[in-house]
Parts: sequence; C-alpha cells; structure tokens
Amino acid sequence: MSVLKIRIKFGKYGAMKFIGHLDIMRYFQKAMRRAGIPISYSGGYSPHMIMSFASPLGVGLTSGGEYMDIEAGECLSSEEAVRRLNDVMVEGMKVFSYRLLPEDAGNAMSLVAAADYLVSFREGCAPALAWQDRLHDFFSQTEIPILKKTKKSETVVDIKPLIHTLALCEGDIISMRLSAGSADNLKPELVMKAFASFIGIEFPPFGIKIHRKDLYAWMENSLLPLEALGDNIGE
Repeated sequence: MSVLKIRIKFGKYGAMKFIGHLDIMRYFQKAMRRAGIPISYSGGYSPHMIMSFASPLGVGLTSGGEYMDIEAGECLSSEEAVRRLNDVMVEGMKVFSYRLLPEDAGNAMSLVAAADYLVSFREGCAPALAWQDRLHDFFSQTEIPILKKTKKSETVVDIKPLIHTLALCEGDIISMRLSAGSADNLKPELVMKAFASFIGIEFPPFGIKIHRKDLYAWMENSLLPLEALGDNIGE
C-alpha cells in the first residue's frame, strides 16, 4: 500500500511554551490517535508512529511556524485533518495546515535553512537609552564577532553572515531572519547578546521575549516557508 507524505504546520503559545520537545512529541502521538489521523507505523517488534519534527523549539519560546512530517495510509482532506486535530488540541496549541508533499520531498528537519523571529522586551526590561537608533548601525557592521561557548571550548566567530535581515517593526519589536538548520544555526538570544555588547549595556536575565514566526527552506534559489513545498488536499 502506498503511503502519503504529509507536512503539518502548527503553533505553540501561552503556557505550552514551557513544554519541552520530547513532551511535544508525546503530545502529538496522543493527538494523532484522538483525532483519528491515519498515520502510518514502522514495522518490527516495537512499531511507532512515523513522525519527525523540523527544528526543536527552545523552552520558553512561542511560535506560529512549527512543522512536523508524517506518513499517512489514507487520504484525508486538509480541511478535515486540520479540523480533527484542532478539536483535540489543548489551549496554547493550534494546527494551521496539513499538506501533501511530493514523493521525493526531503524531510523537514533536513531542509530547514532559516527562521524568522520577533524579539521584544518584557515590561520594565527595555534599555533606558535610545537603542532603536543603534540597531541599524549594529547590523551595518562588516563583521559581528561574538564569543561562542561549547562544552569543550570557546571560539570567536563572525555571526554577520548568518543574519539575513534585522530591523525594527511594530514599534519596539525586532524582526530578524537567521540561518537555521544542522550546518549554520544562529539563535536570536546570541544576536541580542551581541547587540547589547555593541551598545555597551547588559540586558537583564530573561528580559526578552522570543516568538518564532516561521521556518524556511531553499527552493529555486529562494527561501520559502516549509509549508510552501506541499499542496492542500481537496475533498
């Protein structure tokens, strides 16, 4: 029996931002069963749902652009599948799309190349100085060196090539598109740390809020949202 490759886009909000990736995986396993989604299982003595996620979201971050790939044994319309899933979602979780992928499509995890973020300051945590005027100067630098720490070493790296865009939007909200994926991955926290150093201040711990808007893949020399690689399934 042929199987269908499906890509699901979902969001994570409110208190659900404190739920880690492994628990989100378990949550969706239960949601698939409750919603009656015809997901396929692996073979062998211990079969499991064929399911993979694009890029784990850090604890404490919200998102409107998370993705998971599944294989399905039957064809549900996109509208019906989204309705079924949202009927069993808890507060803080929402499914946006259920799209059919081409047979030769790579999995979402391997395709991720960039991510969009919105960064804002928590109440009372914004710098007192006019930091907005310095954001353009910060991004205009030819290099943005930072000290990147790992468990084994510390290395100075230039993160400028990993920042696709950086600008103010909606007042004091910072919009940024950063390289993401297994090869080049830059977290918005690191960008904000470098910006704080550039303007000569330190942001208070947990002083910023981060929302991931979407994840992107390279397609025909352009960055496109991961859901753009699939098509809605009609009735």
